[in-house]
Amino acid sequence: MKNLNSKLIISLFTFFIVIASWSCSSDSNPSDEKEEEVEEVEKTLTASTTNIDFESNASDFDVTITTNIDTWVISSSGTSWITLSQTSGSSGTTTVKVTVSENTSIAERSSIITVNANGINAVKIDVSQAGVNSANGIYPDYNINPIGPDNTGMSSTATEIAAKISLGWNIGNSLEATGGETAWGNPLVTKALIDFVKASGFDAIRIPCSWDQNLEDVVNAKIKESWLNRVKEVVQYCVDNDMYVVLNIHWDGGWLENNINEASKVQVNAKQKAYWEQIATHLRDFDEHLLFASANEPNVEDAEQMAVLNSFHQTFIDAVRATGGKNSYRTLVVQGPSTDIEKTNDLMTTLPTDTVADRMMAEVHYYTPYQFALMEEDAGWGNMFYYWGEGYHSLTDTSRNSTWGEETDLDNFFELMKTQFVDNGIPVVLGEFAAIRRTTLTGDNLQLHLDSRAYYLKSVVAKAKEKGLLPFYWDAGGLGNNGSGLFDRSNNTVFDTQALNALLEGLN
Repeated sequence: MKNLNSKLIISLFTFFIVIASWSCSSDSNPSDEKEEEVEEVEKTLTASTTNIDFESNASDFDVTITTNIDTWVISSSGTSWITLSQTSGSSGTTTVKVTVSENTSIAERSSIITVNANGINAVKIDVSQAGVNSANGIYPDYNINPIGPDNTGMSSTATEIAAKISLGWNIGNSLEATGGETAWGNPLVTKALIDFVKASGFDAIRIPCSWDQNLEDVVNAKIKESWLNRVKEVVQYCVDNDMYVVLNIHWDGGWLENNINEASKVQVNAKQKAYWEQIATHLRDFDEHLLFASANEPNVEDAEQMAVLNSFHQTFIDAVRATGGKNSYRTLVVQGPSTDIEKTNDLMTTLPTDTVADRMMAEVHYYTPYQFALMEEDAGWGNMFYYWGEGYHSLTDTSRNSTWGEETDLDNFFELMKTQFVDNGIPVVLGEFAAIRRTTLTGDNLQLHLDSRAYYLKSVVAKAKEKGLLPFYWDAGGLGNNGSGLFDRSNNTVFDTQALNALLEGLN
């Protein structure tokens, strides 16, 4: 028993020591861990802005970088037009000057400035710079040398000029040809051609002209001086013959004619202004024999589009007048919607304003009925007409006789323009009219077609003169089937004597 008791006492003693030891260990660990904890400071990196918008001129902007990180770096995204006063820094607050060079382009440009430091997300700053800040907000101001009004040789009103124009001719498919003056098959316009046209009975020339394809600087809408000089040369050929000239911006790729809507309004007006400032300045010294025309056949279907078109016409008038000199008094021509007579009567109820009285004309075109004048193949909605007018219908090829758009319609259409414009002191330019030759016909059918075509041309001219419209025949130079050429421009001879005689007979 003595031995057992001794062993029990020793075991209990050992147990209490272990318990005491565990208790002491348990009490001391939390305190020790707290003493070993190290507080981590949150990293911060901020910039005083995340967006900078610059005007087009050279300028700068201060950006404040604040951080508690030892080092950071700043850079712009691969652009040469942004300069930073420093590219790195340390903790604390630092001001970095962001400098931009002048933006001489019309296009806005943009970049991103990035601030980087270890262990934290980068800070990004969006930077943009507007394009050239001109009067129109898009292109440079090309009215760089306006002069005072000059009425020398400019005394005639629009109505007085209209009285001096009997019959006009279009140099079609030449100066407006996409790809260059000869790209659509006609030779270069020469003085000999214009001399011959004058000798053939025409006293006015309409020059359809492109500009958008003749730029030396597309971004800034700057026209090549060589092209301005070429146009001036052709105008001079005409004026030297005492001929009146209507110079326009023709289809020109459709930048104006196919974009008559609110979404395109600002851009198109800007280009209209830039082009006419350059054209008007370069041709400013011509006297009243030169008339400017805002457009060609602007595609308009409703009143909303008509309002946009009037804004284009207003920009045209303002740009020309602002150049001064003889342009202060020059007669200007504005086009009706689609140059369609019915649409013009319905939608062109107001005209743009002008700073000078009685120096405006309106313009429409006439290819009515379309099936006779221009249509080259049958369509689901209707077939071609070969014969037009009383006394010129076929008794054998009856399906090809015109069923509308004949003499009565011609009279009614032109009367609309007389009532709407001519009677109110606004002459009307009939800027284009024609009827194609259908030379695939043979025998009697061909002869009847050609005779009816001659009657059509004579009737249009005669009715235009009766109602006060100024007829300009559309000659695209084509001498084959479906052509409308009067002259062989390669040798300056009359090609279509019957058509030419019919036009001249319409004046009598």
